[in-house]
Amino acid sequence: MNVLLVIDMQKSVFAAPRLNTKEVVENINLLADFMRRSGGLVIFIQHNGSQEDDLVEATVGWEIIDELNFKVEDLRLTKTACDSFYRTELESILRGNKATNIVIVGAVTEYCVDTTLRSCLSKEFNVTAISDAHTTGNRTHLPAKDIVLHHNQTWKNLILPSVDIQVVTTSEFLNNSTRFIK
Repeated sequence: MNVLLVIDMQKSVFAAPRLNTKEVVENINLLADFMRRSGGLVIFIQHNGSQEDDLVEATVGWEIIDELNFKVEDLRLTKTACDSFYRTELESILRGNKATNIVIVGAVTEYCVDTTLRSCLSKEFNVTAISDAHTTGNRTHLPAKDIVLHHNQTWKNLILPSVDIQVVTTSEFLNNSTRFIK
């Protein structure tokens, strides 16, 4: 089973400008619709943080952005660290649903997306990172486009003897989805 992890697509995260927000949101919606139609699972992961970050659970800033199509059948999981597995039920949910391929999208590329992706791999899940469906903001040391590019290239070159990682565009995934189902 394919599982789509939608990481930290929350109102507070998008209060600041993010790279290609409109395209990323459109791509996530396309992927989520595909997952639901094909019998996959969609999990929205929300960071539960501090008042400073405006990510306190059940506040407006913590909510999933309105542009995403959250459906009643989708799962919602809260986390308190960059790693979506840290002290959450994510691994048991994935194993209980016999997940074979984890498709990863969301915000913020260099923190929660990257950390969750690497944790998936260390737990021996096959991963498909969607190169045009994750985003971040500019940092003092690096522009957002370079952060996204760097991570897409780095993920492609990870050495993993027992699992696979693919880095593809939304279009490549949707047009060749059987190639990515393990």
